Amino acid sequence: MQQLEALTRDAVALANGGWASPIVLSAPEAEVARQMQICNACRYCEGFCAVFPAMTRRLEFGKADIHFLSNLCHNCGACLHACQYAPPHEFAVNVPQAMAQVRVQTYVDYAWPPALGRLYQRNGLSLSLALAAGLAIFLLLALALNGTLWGGGLRGNFYNLFPHNLLVGMFAPVFLWAVLALGLGVRRFWRDVTPATSGLPLTSPAAAEATGDVLRLKYLDGGHGEGCNNEDDAFTLSRRRAHHLTFYGFMLCFAATSLATVYHYAFGWSAPYDLPSLPKLLGAAGGVSLLLGTAGLFWLNLRRHPQHGDAAQKPMDLGFIALLFFTSLSGLALWLARGTPALAALLAVHLGVVMALFATLPYGKFAHGIFRTAALLRHAVEKRQPNPVGLGAD
Repeated sequence: MQQLEALTRDAVALANGGWASPIVLSAPEAEVARQMQICNACRYCEGFCAVFPAMTRRLEFGKADIHFLSNLCHNCGACLHACQYAPPHEFAVNVPQAMAQVRVQTYVDYAWPPALGRLYQRNGLSLSLALAAGLAIFLLLALALNGTLWGGGLRGNFYNLFPHNLLVGMFAPVFLWAVLALGLGVRRFWRDVTPATSGLPLTSPAAAEATGDVLRLKYLDGGHGEGCNNEDDAFTLSRRRAHHLTFYGFMLCFAATSLATVYHYAFGWSAPYDLPSLPKLLGAAGGVSLLLGTAGLFWLNLRRHPQHGDAAQKPMDLGFIALLFFTSLSGLALWLARGTPALAALLAVHLGVVMALFATLPYGKFAHGIFRTAALLRHAVEKRQPNPVGLGAD
């Protein structure tokens, strides 16, 4: 009881600006620490998502704890609408917004190479579309100069325009760079948050649980299965469904490309493939799912309550959604127009959009899925250990 009273006093002091962390924190990190102290004294939202059970295991919030909790947050908005201390209350507790501001800081801090971390803050809708358009125009001009922009006798095979080895030489380095940059960044994040989350290694049961949470998007259900919030205090499963369509659409497209690579190198079966080949089935299903999911996310993002996140990140969010949308749209259009004179022009547009998507993957919104997965894995490890605070249970 004395510990709980001490937490309450700390929360009041924090709300009045009377507390300072002994560790040097940025302004967004200090704000998360302040709000977590208040939430720790209240605990009304303890059953909402992974953030609050993890919070109850801490009395102080260092930099690693703050980065860990911020990446656990799915920005569903449920806690904001349930909070009695939310604005306009003087405590001004807005966990989704505070966590969102720290999340993008973690992407900047852990970016590799570090000099490119600031790209997260410049990766907006206009930049993403301009990059895609610039690359597409470059390819269109190249085709126009050699007389293959329209028609060109391709016989439905785009390898007659861009040979397979040329495409591999163009895209493989960019994709491998994206994988390397994201991998090294999340590796540093993992090393920093591991001591703050029990320090124990990942186990098979913890990995299985966290994987299930990721694949089901468990923490977009609002903690009660009815969904989270978007533009108001009404529960909705729309965000969860749109995320599922986008995620699984992307994974199906990736699976189609990976399988086509196996077909090409292992069996000598060269693209393009026709229905009912497995790469074509996976690609078509993935393209449609991705198109519907990103359209839904774009609409929901525009209607989102302004206090649910960091307004400064909206261009980055919309830029990533737009690149995914136009990747699926141009890919489906390319398939449908395979036997027409428009094949060459549509291929140039599709390749430009895909190249822009790959180039921005390490320094855009895509990172949130990678860092959040790492945080969920560490949470699954930590929750299996005895609560060091002893004031509550998971």
